[in-house]
Amino acid sequence: MSTPTGREEITAVEAVEAVKSGAYLIDVREQHEWDAGHAPDAHLLPMSELGERLDEVPDDREVLIVCHVGGRSFRVTHALRQRGIDAVDVLGGMLAWRDAQGELASENGAEPSVG
Repeated sequence: MSTPTGREEITAVEAVEAVKSGAYLIDVREQHEWDAGHAPDAHLLPMSELGERLDEVPDDREVLIVCHVGGRSFRVTHALRQRGIDAVDVLGGMLAWRDAQGELASENGAEPSVG
């Protein structure tokens, strides 16, 4: 596994650019939140399922963690970093992502919304 770089958090503006450059974005919200609106390049891994799906988290590149406003992503980032995964918390969550002009998609046929 990779060794954490030291950077534990990233602004949404930086995250939008990092994803364009190849960072792996994990959305730790629940399915209904994801369905309403998410970053198109994100991967859904609800916090409630992290323990059973840890093997889905890549260990060969920077992993960005996002939730709605930042509480869940902070906890998940901490847990992953303790396991040696280079995880970085996206400050402000999907609300900040939206405000940073990050792309949004939805799975429910409606206009994407993150609340």
